[in-house]
Amino acid sequence: MVISSSSYQVNDTASLDSGHLRLRQLGYKQVLRRDLSVVSNFAMTFSIISVLTGVTTLYNTGLNYGGPVVMVYGWFIVSFFTMFVGFSMAEICSSYPTSGGLYYWSAKLAGPSWAPFASWITGWFNIVGQWAGTTSVDFSLAQLIQVIVLLSTGGNNGGGYVASKYAVIGFHGAILLLHAILNSLPISVLSFFVQLAAAWNFVGVFALMVLIPTVAKETASAKFVFTNFNSDNDEGIHNKSEETKGADINGPKGIVSSIGISIIVGWGYQLGLTFAVTNIKHLLSEGNDAGGYAVAEVFYQAFKSRYGTGVGGIICLGVIAVAIFFCGMGSITSNSRMTYAFARDGAMPLSSFWHKVNKQEVPINAVWLSASISFCMALTSLGSTVAFQAMVSIATIGLYIAYALPIFFRVTLARKSFVPGPFNLGCFGILVGWIAVLWVATISVLFSLPVAYPITEETFNYTPVALGGLFILVVSFWILSGRYWFKGPITDIDK
Repeated sequence: MVISSSSYQVNDTASLDSGHLRLRQLGYKQVLRRDLSVVSNFAMTFSIISVLTGVTTLYNTGLNYGGPVVMVYGWFIVSFFTMFVGFSMAEICSSYPTSGGLYYWSAKLAGPSWAPFASWITGWFNIVGQWAGTTSVDFSLAQLIQVIVLLSTGGNNGGGYVASKYAVIGFHGAILLLHAILNSLPISVLSFFVQLAAAWNFVGVFALMVLIPTVAKETASAKFVFTNFNSDNDEGIHNKSEETKGADINGPKGIVSSIGISIIVGWGYQLGLTFAVTNIKHLLSEGNDAGGYAVAEVFYQAFKSRYGTGVGGIICLGVIAVAIFFCGMGSITSNSRMTYAFARDGAMPLSSFWHKVNKQEVPINAVWLSASISFCMALTSLGSTVAFQAMVSIATIGLYIAYALPIFFRVTLARKSFVPGPFNLGCFGILVGWIAVLWVATISVLFSLPVAYPITEETFNYTPVALGGLFILVVSFWILSGRYWFKGPITDIDK
């Protein structure tokens, strides 16, 4: 890996930030305020990855399908290949530090002939995937609030209050409203919350990974944690580059460092939780105090068994809830910057409206659009859980496809023409890129397979249906309309 800044030094623009200069070379004006330092950029990415969010909300799935051994070792397998994706994206980000990120990269790397379609398909998969991701994060926070209320009022077995699905959607709407308000603040103010979020996630995850197994009166053995396989189940930082100082160097650093640190602390958090697990079947049972929310039950019972009250466990859940809140805040930030960039290049209906910025240089209309669409996506949960799960599945595979497309173009069509930036992988760039592309292809297939047999309406994996539907809509929009007017990213340096 090579990091050098000599490539973009120009005497008459020496006073400019290197990322600002590179943006000018790519043909764009600096419109968004460049107030994110390398620390803030890392903090934003680390907060969006949010170990406390990911591990907590998916812990039930890990326990149900494989148990401790799958989570402990599977984490490192997935993390290993995810780093290849991160390194490849970091290398491309260093060469093209624009707010649009992925879709701009695809346009430049696919070449003039394929640029419009490549950027179109990448951009739409990215933007819809981000909207779905925000929906998923904020809805998971609404569900956690539901569990906190349940436990605070006596628990499932003590007459506790179970919030209805309408109350949950109300929580979700309120959360999105707060996120939109915070993201309407100047980026310099938002940067403070971003760094607070990173500190909260970092300190919180270390505190909980030590506290829970220490408080729990009964803990699992090392053999259980590292070898137990559970087969007992009943079901058979690329979009913020234009606001980052020295984005051609600090953007890639933020991507790689946030992924690497998240891998380490995430594994530690999983271990801490799993050492407090002694009865998987009970944790997954809807008849427990937390209504089947495994992590909440672990925290609640750990404190209740030792101190006679689960208040300490509820406070721990509050720590996680704040971390998820910050994660959702960062997701809206990322959504709005992608929307702003895509609209700036004329790829969206009413583009001139969505890419406007206010006096504080915040893409205010894009912020509120992102929050509104995420709320509308969550409304499907009122009618069908299956439909909602299918929609938010786009957040995983859809985004991974958007990540892989520019990498694929970099190792194929742009194999010889790619001009690396200050951060580059040298002679290993092609190899790392191919591993990243093959990894995304593999998990796209695996995540589309049924998770349980026999296959019924409830166990069928609707991810391929959701992705196929999105692909058909995007390509149809292109064939019927987009190909006549969308020419790919538009330079605005002379406007």
